[in-house]
Amino acid sequence: MRKRAAKKRPLLPDPRFNDQLVTRFVNNLMWDGKKSTAFKVFYDAIDIIESKKQDAEKPSLEIWKDALTNVMPHVEVRSRRVGGATFQIPMQIRPDRKISMAMKWLILYARRRNEKSMAQRLASECLAAAKEEGAAVKKRMDTHKMAEANKAFSHFRF
Repeated sequence: MRKRAAKKRPLLPDPRFNDQLVTRFVNNLMWDGKKSTAFKVFYDAIDIIESKKQDAEKPSLEIWKDALTNVMPHVEVRSRRVGGATFQIPMQIRPDRKISMAMKWLILYARRRNEKSMAQRLASECLAAAKEEGAAVKKRMDTHKMAEANKAFSHFRF
């Protein structure tokens, strides 16, 4: 990088749960700067999770956090050119990147589902991810498998 790294801007916690992670998720969910719409979609999804959940002791926000944890990857492959050949090198992921990848995958695969509204799609993807199933968890498994398959090139790490 030519200049110094940009400062991390502090996020305001969300109004309902007073949680910065929720605000970060909603910022990823938002389209065209429509933050209040994104908050409505997220809160509706949390309410749907509340009505659909099986275990009574866990609050719906905890189920969402479990889903996020289950989608988080631990290693990824990065391309590196060594002597004219490109190798896929497995590398550890920074904690903030883990979270952002998990959020993006959860939202992406929720958008690809077939339910009527985005809130229903997000709720069902979160419930599936909390049970270690669903497309977002499959994406994490595929990422880990790719890293495992390319473990032989880990000595090229930089």
